Amino acid sequence: MRTPIFHIDAFTTRRFAGNPAAVVLMDRFPDDATLQAVAVENNLAETAFLVPEGRDYRLRWFTPTVEVPLCGHATLASAAVVLDRLEPERDAVIFHTASGPLTVSRTVGGYVMDFPMRPSRAVASPPGLREALGAVPVEVLSDTFNYIAVLESAQRVRELAPDIAAIARLDHKGVVVTAPGDDTYDFVSRYFAPAKGIPEDPVTGGAHCALAPYWAKRLGKTALRAYQASRRGGEIICRLAGDRVELEGGCAFYLEGEAEIP
Repeated sequence: MRTPIFHIDAFTTRRFAGNPAAVVLMDRFPDDATLQAVAVENNLAETAFLVPEGRDYRLRWFTPTVEVPLCGHATLASAAVVLDRLEPERDAVIFHTASGPLTVSRTVGGYVMDFPMRPSRAVASPPGLREALGAVPVEVLSDTFNYIAVLESAQRVRELAPDIAAIARLDHKGVVVTAPGDDTYDFVSRYFAPAKGIPEDPVTGGAHCALAPYWAKRLGKTALRAYQASRRGGEIICRLAGDRVELEGGCAFYLEGEAEIP
């Protein structure tokens, strides 16, 4: 089977920044082992698989080790493929996913995604978290998937050099580290998910589904400008809309071609 494949840098407007994702367009989903093998071959944080369904698309996401229930940057990249390459006359697309229908619309500077909010709650710091981070959080929260460690400053987040193997031993799939923003940002963050095969994710839409409501409440505003301070870095505009979060960002196409899949 020969199928179109795209390599796109998401949550950025320039190549070699943001978070790279592969987007593979298919007529139907093959077996899960084949999808996982393609994700391993691509060796990116996420590979998105798209299958047309009427005017909409079915969408699944795989890391090099597992299928995940939600991925922001690969959804953004998938929208860029549909709206800029496959159907440029359209202004919006709906993806049917394990997290329900996700609508992505074109904006002046990129695309805006309508995602489910992830509520979080304050918890005691779990055993091993401080040692894994090499830092003492001023607050720790938990959502369904991740711990969120709030640090005292953006500089501390940027300089953090955690023990990735120790993070993998925690009882949550990942750890989000965040702090009040610097420069023109409302908050900054980083995300570590070695249990999912991603030591550090460059820019993480799913994490902002929890970060946006936390910082909105803390800062008293519903529209926020966020920066994920990984080595590549990326910007996300976050807006609260009821029990949903709007995440806006740009994309840069890097590679377009065909993959041959057994």
